[in-house]
Amino acid sequence: MSACGIAGLINIDGKRENGRKVVDMITTMLERENGLGAGYACYGLFPEMQEHYCLQLLLDDRQSKEAVEDLLVERVEVHKDEEVFTRKVKGMRGPYPLIWRFFLEVPRKRIDENPDLEGEDDYIVDMVMEINSRIPGAFCMSSGKDMAVFKGNGWSHDIAEFYDLERYSGNMWLSHSRFPTNTPGWWGGAHPFNILDWSLCHNGEITSYGTNKRYVEMWGYKCTMLTDSEVVTYLWDLLCRRHGLPPIVASMAVAPRYYDDIGRLADEQREVAIRLRRTYANAMINGPFSILVGKARPVPTLIALTDRKKLRPMIGGISGDEGTVFAASEECAIRRVERDGEIWAPVAGNPLIARMGDGIVWDGLKDQSQYKRMRVIA
Repeated sequence: MSACGIAGLINIDGKRENGRKVVDMITTMLERENGLGAGYACYGLFPEMQEHYCLQLLLDDRQSKEAVEDLLVERVEVHKDEEVFTRKVKGMRGPYPLIWRFFLEVPRKRIDENPDLEGEDDYIVDMVMEINSRIPGAFCMSSGKDMAVFKGNGWSHDIAEFYDLERYSGNMWLSHSRFPTNTPGWWGGAHPFNILDWSLCHNGEITSYGTNKRYVEMWGYKCTMLTDSEVVTYLWDLLCRRHGLPPIVASMAVAPRYYDDIGRLADEQREVAIRLRRTYANAMINGPFSILVGKARPVPTLIALTDRKKLRPMIGGISGDEGTVFAASEECAIRRVERDGEIWAPVAGNPLIARMGDGIVWDGLKDQSQYKRMRVIA
């Protein structure tokens, strides 16, 4: 069974819908969780505030909130803040954290004062790292634009009820149900993990955690959660946002081909594959994993990827009207909400990538060496 469940959907036709369908998907796989953590990410969530970063935080108490507010007043312009709606759930044990969101912008002068930063995204990353590492009792669940993460310590159906996810609508949803093995169950340790608009749901165990952790720390990330999923989240931000790799090339970097397979590629493609392995040797993820990755900009995009042996499951699907793309640990999660569509199993280490407006840009079945931009990155 291999535990932990992941499920996601993206409406490639741009339709927005509430959280009912993704909740049905993840709760169908009840045997993959044990009540010690679950969570959801919604994209296309704040169309009226889509130009503002939304920091959504777990806070131990009012003192933690005041400390965060003091930092934000000093660093950014807060345009709006509000308590996140929650309600008591019979199956969840307290104490419950205070959950608050802030919509904010980065003043231009702050970027000018920090010439080492490449832009406002880096400024937000630094600020999130400071909140998580220096303010007691404060944890930033998400920090992207037009999206937010909702997670906590409980069963997936309890977390959905706790946040009342049917009150929210978006173009893309990710979800995770946890069966922790190496770390305790706690609110911040639930998935999805997030930085900026990158969110990640993970099933498996990353044996290269130490190498990957040291690599992202070399680039300024602070790993405070002591979990492999946090590190992999930062890897996607580093490779795609900061290094400019397209998602399919980043997939080849974190789950590279074996050298025997590389040796059978055409000359030009072999050269690219070798350069990727050498350049990103410390970004390569070892161990069994399947991951769902979401990003918001420039448009919501869903990435589903497994390790090169596919030691954790991943199923892809598309609805009968071809308006929605799905990815989940088990076929039953997709069939629960879509009976007429097409289902397939992406090849090990080969990503399924779907983008709003463009549809399925990579189905996880084609040979990655056929990617048309291989010449560009060479």
